[in-house]
Amino acid sequence: MSTPPLSLTERRKLATQLEIARAAAELFTAHGTDGTTAEAIAGRAGVALRTFYRYFRTKQDAVAPLLAVGGDRWRAHLAAAEPGAPLPDALRSAISEALAVPDEAAADGLRQTRGLLRAAAGDPALRAVWYQVNRESEDKLRPVVAELLGAGAQPLDVRLAAAAATDAIRIALETWAETDADVTGPDSPADLAARCLRGLLGGRLLGTG
Repeated sequence: MSTPPLSLTERRKLATQLEIARAAAELFTAHGTDGTTAEAIAGRAGVALRTFYRYFRTKQDAVAPLLAVGGDRWRAHLAAAEPGAPLPDALRSAISEALAVPDEAAADGLRQTRGLLRAAAGDPALRAVWYQVNRESEDKLRPVVAELLGAGAQPLDVRLAAAAATDAIRIALETWAETDADVTGPDSPADLAARCLRGLLGGRLLGTG
């Protein structure tokens, strides 16, 4: 399920969007969405205001590329699973790898997500961006799940697994963001996501029912 490489123009566009997203996340975490303007985000990112609005309709929309990075990463882990690997094992492994904290940069990324989710608690527009990112991630996940389940996979099972896996991460991150738990260990995102996956998938796909 390889995709064609991006052109130089596309890579530059994505890099600019991600730079703006990081700037928005830093300002939202520090000052909240009410205390942050599109002008401030553009200034932090080092781009003109017109460039900001070329890519994003609102200041809340600006963080979508950053929030989507995690979903892209864990779908890639899942797509790399060994052919014929049991789906439950592949899901658990992919989620564990995606939420692992191998270095301080990964830890900072999770903490930034925590800051955004806390800011979203008081901003319906930012919450809407978060939910939209998760919905798009779920849609992109379906063909990966279908590939792992094989030719005889039932559409309902594909949708159930994709929804459960996406929600496992979403619920884990939202729950973790409400606490002061560390990025690793008990009640970390990886720990909570594994527990959510078991609960959301239940016995059917995990083979425990």
